[in-house]
Amino acid sequence: MILASAAGWLAQTPSNPVGPEFGKASPIGFVIIVALLVGTVLLVRSMNKQLRKLPDTFEPEHPELDQAADEGTDRGAAGEAPTDGKNAEPPTGSAS
Repeated sequence: MILASAAGWLAQTPSNPVGPEFGKASPIGFVIIVALLVGTVLLVRSMNKQLRKLPDTFEPEHPELDQAADEGTDRGAAGEAPTDGKNAEPPTGSAS
């Protein structure tokens, strides 16, 4: 109900639309459009400032530190399977 009355007030439509003023926009509409444009310009400027803070690349400067840490990690199923069978674990489960 409040929204309907606000829309009616912003539209400023007369009850009998005739005469030279029929179909012209109200000054409130112009203010709303200008406010939206100003808000858009401010948002774009703020986004550009934030994007300038990002690094050129996200690649590490010294990847060997990460690679050295990865050498001792257990890769699980993605790791290499033993080829000689000596290091293979016995299957789990019953042999019935």
